[in-house]
Amino acid sequence: MTRSVFIDGAAGTTGLEIAERLSGRGEFVVTVLDEERRKDDAARREALNAADFVILCLPDEAARDAVSMIENDSVRVIDASTAHRTAKGWVYGFPEVVGAREVADARRVSNPGCYSTGFIALIAPLVGAGLLPADWPYICHAVSGYSGGGKSLIARFEAEPEIAWRGYALGLGHKHVPEMQVRCGLRQAPLFTPAVVATYRGMVVEVPLPLSAMPNAASPDALRASLQQAYLGSPVVTVRNEPFDELLLRQDSQPNDGLELFVFASADRHQARLIARLDNLGKGASGAAVQNLNLMAGLPETTGLRL
Repeated sequence: MTRSVFIDGAAGTTGLEIAERLSGRGEFVVTVLDEERRKDDAARREALNAADFVILCLPDEAARDAVSMIENDSVRVIDASTAHRTAKGWVYGFPEVVGAREVADARRVSNPGCYSTGFIALIAPLVGAGLLPADWPYICHAVSGYSGGGKSLIARFEAEPEIAWRGYALGLGHKHVPEMQVRCGLRQAPLFTPAVVATYRGMVVEVPLPLSAMPNAASPDALRASLQQAYLGSPVVTVRNEPFDELLLRQDSQPNDGLELFVFASADRHQARLIARLDNLGKGASGAAVQNLNLMAGLPETTGLRL
């Protein structure tokens, strides 16, 4: 059975990569509007209500407006914006954390943020298992390829090749923080320090843990074992156990929809570094949207993914 998919915002980076992953797949017919019609609310309303699935790749307010235009109860929505990530009535589109069946049965799915994906993958299972405290002021350091900032940041980075690192959200109000707190069940908002580096794609998210100072925190080995159990059998998330002297982001990285998790520890086991490595445009955006679409359409979740 062929399903129709309308990508609203298909001209953006996330929309383009979703369309690439769906290209040539017989399960879906993808609809996009040309430059003139995508600015026409009547044309958008028609497309939004005619599709089996709608994927929103829009700014937050535009995504809310798009949802308000949908009057056809049979239309199912995946929103790649921040607008609905903590909203009631929306399923958080992280099947490895919330459950594949929850996503498969949902009418409204909110795609996780790219940084949030790494943080939540590391922290949510461990807090849920009682191996890390929910009432702790977690710090999250992260760097991303500049494609995560969309067309404007891509243009800025490519026009300024001398810029290697760009720190931002210095007012500590990054839009991913609410979902990071809510989806991990934390009593305090994490202190989040994101930056963009001079590579097109790729992301590293780190949570340092002073385990000896944390009440009821488990050992690094127990943390790793718990993560391995949480993602046992996952075709997308891999918990690495082998030793590494260093981790790299490469400037020639190819699209990848997987997620790697690491637990590093000091020799005395009093400190640990939890690290996630992913493609900010893959599991951090477009790949996650396609994974969720597959589940909602009753297909194997990795169909069309790059793993």
